[in-house]
Order: sequence, then C-alpha cells, then structure tokens
Amino acid sequence: MTATIFDADSHVMEVEDWLPSFADPGVREQLAPLGLAKAGKGAAELMDKLPGVWESHKDQAIESNILEGPKGWLAPGALDTEVRSRVLDTLGITAQLVFPTFSLGHFAASSDMDVLYGGTRAINRAMAAFCEPDQRLLPVGYLPLHDADRAIIELDLAAEAGVKAVWMPSEAPGRSPAHVDYDPVWARLEELGIPFVLHVGGGATLPKAFHDNGRPRPTDWLGGGENLRAKDLPVLHHSPERFLACLVLDGVFERHPQLRGGAIELGASWVPAMLRMLDHAATTLGKHEPLIKELPMLPSEYVRRQLRFTPFPFEDTAWLVEQCGPELFLFSTDYPHPEGGRHPFENFGAAMAGFDEDTRERFFWRNGAELFGLV
Repeated sequence: MTATIFDADSHVMEVEDWLPSFADPGVREQLAPLGLAKAGKGAAELMDKLPGVWESHKDQAIESNILEGPKGWLAPGALDTEVRSRVLDTLGITAQLVFPTFSLGHFAASSDMDVLYGGTRAINRAMAAFCEPDQRLLPVGYLPLHDADRAIIELDLAAEAGVKAVWMPSEAPGRSPAHVDYDPVWARLEELGIPFVLHVGGGATLPKAFHDNGRPRPTDWLGGGENLRAKDLPVLHHSPERFLACLVLDGVFERHPQLRGGAIELGASWVPAMLRMLDHAATTLGKHEPLIKELPMLPSEYVRRQLRFTPFPFEDTAWLVEQCGPELFLFSTDYPHPEGGRHPFENFGAAMAGFDEDTRERFFWRNGAELFGLV
C-alpha cells in the first residue's frame, strides 16, 4: 500500500431540502421533489431520525473498520464535512472525489432549460460548499451539454465556486457530444484544467423492455441512487463507452490534448475490449472515413493519454492492469455507498500485490493525482 491514497469515488447523502437551499429563488420552487421513496425501504422513516444520528457522529470515534458499515445516510460524514474529514484521517486518504447521490433527481430530467441549468448551478454550489472546508475533498459538479452557451456559463461559475470535476450525462444531448458546437465547452474544460467524469446513473442502463420477460421483476437489491439488477450490470458500460468512443474517433481528444476525463463506478472489464475495438475501427474502417484518417495517433493512445477508469472491487483488477498497462486505473471506496464493498483497501491491495512499487503507486495515487493536477 502506498503512503498517499487517491479515492476516485465517494458521495454525499442528501436530504430533501439540501439542494433547494443552494438554488436561486427563481428556480427553487420548480425543482422536483427528491423522490426518497425510491431510495429503498424505510427511507422516508429514516429521515425523521437522521438529525439525531448525525449529531451522534460528531462525538463518535472513527475506527479503521469504518468501511464495513453502516452505509448510506447512517454512515459518519454522509452530509457532514467535519465528520467526513475525520473519516479521511482514519483511512489515510490524501484526496477524495465527492459526487452527489440523489440531487440530480431534482432537475436533470427537466426539459425546461431554466430548471436544468438552474439546478446545475445549485448542485455545483452545493458540492463546492460541502468540500470547501477540507482541501482533500474534491467536489464533483454537474454539466449537461444541452445548450453549449449555457454550459460554458455554468462551467465558469462552477470553477469559480471551487468545483474540481464535472459529471456529464453519457447519453447524447440531442446530437453527438463530439459535435463541433461543443468544442468551446471542451476547450474551456481544457483551459480550466477541470476533468469531465462519467458515472453510473448518468446514462441509460438496460432498457425496460428487456426486463419484461413475463416473470416477476427482481427487486432492487439495496435501493439508492443507482438502482441496478443483475441484467443491468453486464451492459452498464454501453452508454459511457459510446460517449467516449465518439470523443476519440471524432477527434475531440486530438483537438484538445490537455482535456482529461474519467469513467467512475462503471466497472472496467470492458476497457481492454474498447481499446482493441477502437483501434480495429481505425485500421479497418478509417481508410473510408477522412476524419479518422486525419488522427495522427491510434485511438487507444488517446484513451491512455487522457482517460482513467475505476474497477469494481469484485473485478479482476490484476488482469486489467496486465492487459492494459499501469496508467489507466484508479482506486475507489464509493463511501458511503454499499457498492464499494466492505474491504476495498484489502481487495485492491491483494489485486495489486504482485506488481512493482511504481505500478501500485500509480493505481492508489498517481493516476488520480495526475488527472486532477495534484502532482
């Protein structure tokens, strides 16, 4: 294990009035209810006792087994920065990306651009405010591409507030994310040194029709912000892989060589195949497509230069590093979500034990630190 740890995935656990308190008055009343009824059994009842639970965390000793649970709203530091800082102290985490969990449900599906971008401004303020007291906490904001001009306005405000990365939906916003009209957005991200990130929940999982098999639909195993069932997992990467493939093959990374991005909590077993298929696309079909012929590097080389990925703790991380090299993958805990497992340090530590010190240091620290300009 290295002395410095970059945790590429953690979350806040919001309550109903948290995001609206950061919204401009003109949009506050238009934000949708948070929809906590979908967050698992007993979520609404839990809200009543949360204040007392969170107050008790202020005096609670944070032990080294903190990742074993409790999880979700009951985890220390779920929405309290001071307590979260003590969690980082105990775990020895040097830097931690912090994502929202439920807040996008207030506004991200709205067809009203004032609500969409008003909610975006609110979530960017909120995430920056949570992380501001501790420089180890790196706030992840939000940036939809539906309107390129408004996206740049919100990006600049987010950067001013202190946001360190922006979560983009991986579904096409009416046209390709590689459309030339979005070049000013990618250029501004590049100029600001702010990476974009894709994340589970930001794109379509398995279409509902495929769950309609004439049998009872399995229940969501845990509730929460990312509701997955067994058939969702094997295709979780489809939406983000399409998004990233378009950026690569349509030359966004060639035009913006300092742009950086990550695919977080989307698994990584698909990455070796993506690298190969991108190169196959260029070598077999590129001769018929002038845009691809103009790329001076292989598509996989842009991925290696500009993108990073987080494996799930149950994936074969050692195999991924063997297949792809040491530069692509990042450690993560997913705290306080249960999907990160109870023993991510032990699981990933065992996976990386057979590699040299430089490779281990890259996985646990340097790959993430370079992505965010910390080294």
